[in-house]
Amino acid sequence: MAAGLLATAPLQCGHTPDAELREDETPGDALWQLAQRFHAAHDAPGEKRTLEYLVERYPASRWVPAARDALSTLQAPDGGG
Repeated sequence: MAAGLLATAPLQCGHTPDAELREDETPGDALWQLAQRFHAAHDAPGEKRTLEYLVERYPASRWVPAARDALSTLQAPDGGG
């Protein structure tokens, strides 16, 4: 019986996964990308709110140091917001 099940099991691809192509996006990744889109659209309030949310809700995200740097720039007197 087991041999019959193995004969019908799907084969998996034998390639090495590309580290640049992540299959799983974390909430921190998505929030960082969203903040970058706000930045590109010159929407400083949207960027700031998104970065603050990222830092507050996902403090272990790999993007938090960059988010803090961006927030300090936005909060500077000559920053975007």
